[in-house]
Amino acid sequence: MLMFDCPYCGVTADETELTAGGEAHLKRFGPGASDADFEGYLFMRANPKGVHFERWRHANGCGKWFLAARCTVTMEVFGTYAAQSTEPPKALRDKISEKRPGWTWRDFS
Repeated sequence: MLMFDCPYCGVTADETELTAGGEAHLKRFGPGASDADFEGYLFMRANPKGVHFERWRHANGCGKWFLAARCTVTMEVFGTYAAQSTEPPKALRDKISEKRPGWTWRDFS
């Protein structure tokens, strides 16, 4: 079972108290976007084997959305952070690099 620390209310919650929201850090395009950009935003998702950044909602708690980093192979949760973040915090990236040397994902390393 996955266990996440909610960065807002501080509760350690298991996945039954949460709602998954899909991939984090997606680039959203405005009204002037091309059809291809909009299609990519709607349908194209990374599904990596390894470290992945996701959105979660503390549905049976404070109700707020947050972001989490976890490994899709081992189900290890590396950490959580505020949903308003445009990229994972450096401390979290360093923690992942320590455990998974050489990992990469998008523009983060």
